[in-house]
Amino acid sequence: MKVAAVIPARGGSKGIPRKNIKAIQGKPLIAWSIDAARESKLLSEFFVSTDDEEIARVARECGAPVLMRPPELATDESKTVDLLQHLAGQKPEMDAFCVLQPTSPLRYPGLIDECITEYADGDYDTLATGFLCKFREFGTHGNERRQDYKGFFYDDGNVYVIDRALAAAGRWSGDRICKKEIPKEYNFEIDDEVDILLLETLLKRYA
Repeated sequence: MKVAAVIPARGGSKGIPRKNIKAIQGKPLIAWSIDAARESKLLSEFFVSTDDEEIARVARECGAPVLMRPPELATDESKTVDLLQHLAGQKPEMDAFCVLQPTSPLRYPGLIDECITEYADGDYDTLATGFLCKFREFGTHGNERRQDYKGFFYDDGNVYVIDRALAAAGRWSGDRICKKEIPKEYNFEIDDEVDILLLETLLKRYA
């Protein structure tokens, strides 16, 4: 099976300006995902997709091939699924795409290959890492114990594997989904400056 990893890194970050190349533990944030992709033994290829020349330069310096994306896929309204649909047309030889969001930089060794293997062996069309979420809006429960909630699976942004045909159809998920729960410390996703402070602590211990 041929799988291409995509590291999407648009230049127009609003919450944290220049987030994808911000130094985290001595290297650009995007480098953590690049290093994880480079260590994979099952990826056919990987690349950074960006509209930003500075991000492209940093990515190349970190050893990643770069595919510059067209302007229409670099707006505030652009979604990753739109990018995958575009890539599906450019790379018809691929069976699936693996999405590695740079904002989820903490991955344990072998996680990417573990996800690809589970995806292939289980005859899935979509895989997402995540965790069992037991949040409920206040006022919708009567002070029940959280351990009594059934909960639901929440994707953490760490690793996705998506069938190329689904991507070509503009779909983010299919009907045969593998919901891969991973340890809590790897569910971390960066949205703001506080997250960066927490992330640096986690990286010191788990990276």
